Order: sequence, then structure tokens, then C-alpha cells
Amino acid sequence: MNNLYQRIITSAVLLFMLSISLFYNQYVWLFVLILGSLVLFIEFNNLVKKIWKKKSTTIISVNFFSIIFLILLIFVAYDIYSRSLIALLLIISICIFSDIGGYIVGNLIGGRKLTKISPNKTISGSIGSFGFSLVPIIFIWFYYEYLNNFNYSENVYLKLIPISLFLSLVCQLGDLFISYFKRKAKVDDTGSILPGHGGLLDRIDGVIFVIPATYIIDKIFF
Repeated sequence: MNNLYQRIITSAVLLFMLSISLFYNQYVWLFVLILGSLVLFIEFNNLVKKIWKKKSTTIISVNFFSIIFLILLIFVAYDIYSRSLIALLLIISICIFSDIGGYIVGNLIGGRKLTKISPNKTISGSIGSFGFSLVPIIFIWFYYEYLNNFNYSENVYLKLIPISLFLSLVCQLGDLFISYFKRKAKVDDTGSILPGHGGLLDRIDGVIFVIPATYIIDKIFF
């Protein structure tokens, strides 16, 4: 219960800081992206060093690709922000609700484990993640239909359903990807910067994969 309180308080603080960075201006958002990426690199580098230890060539190679990925993440996240803040908020909301659904349903129902990579993940939790990822579509519908009087056809919102489900899948796979590295490094968390959550990488391990995936989808299909 104490851990749950810590998670709630930390999540509230993170959402407050995220709101400030998103709604103030693009330079604050860019600063947050760069600062966050530095923290992510440090946490991931700690995992890599624990896994491969004295294999310096492997450590350098893995870190090189992680740096390239983080640079891509900064560029994509900033570009999406510049083109549509609503789109960025939708992407982040899908990830947040996907995580919430997995946590709530997984803890309430439990059941069969999803994979050995992350023992805490269950099939019920995964289904909950998919289900909850659709909740932001309701907010988008309410925002456009009632607050801005934009009467879009139902097909516009129906198209968001497969997109949300796919992004939830990417979010869950990103979580499992980082969990695999944590398992190999024999640690529970990537850090301790966020009480109740661990490291920053523990908190946004799905988001950092979803944002580039969204960008690729947009370039190919839209």
C-alpha cells in the first residue's frame, strides 16, 4: 500500500511537470527531452555495464546504438510537438492508460504469467492494457465534438481504435524489452530517481518506443 501511495504521488508530480513542459513553449519541451534522454542513457548504460561487465567493445556498441535511438527520439518527439500538440498528448495518453490498465487489471485479476522475461506481467494485465488504451479516444471525441464543435464522422474516431491497440502493443513490447535487460543485469529497477517507480526508464520504457513508432506510421500511412 505504501508503494502504491508513492507511485500515485510520483505520477502526479510527473504529470504536473510534463504539463508545464508541454504547455509553456517548445524550448522548455526540447530542454526536457534532452535532459530526460541523458537520464535514460545513464540508466541504460548502468544496465549494459552490469550485463557485459568487462566486454568494453560490446558496451561501446550497445551504447552507440542507444545514443542514436535517443537522438531520434528527441527529434521525433519535438517534431510531433511542433506539428500537433493534441497528437502528442494523445500518444502519451494512450501509453499512460495502457500502463494503468495493465497495472490495475493485472493486480485485480492476476492469472497466468505472460512471459518469463517479466514475472509480474500477466495475460489479464496485457488485455487490460489493450482495453484501457482506447479510453483516450473518448477524450478526443469529447474535445472535438463538444468543446470545439468539430463534427467529424464516426470513421475518423474508428480509425483511432486499431492505432491505439497497436501503440499499446508497442508500449508493452517496449516494457518487456527493458525488462529483459533488467533481468539480464539481475536488477529490479533501472534506478531510484522516482519513488515507487524506480528509474525514469522504468516509468517511460513504453513511451520511448511508441513515439518513434507513431512517427513511422504517420509517414507510411498518412
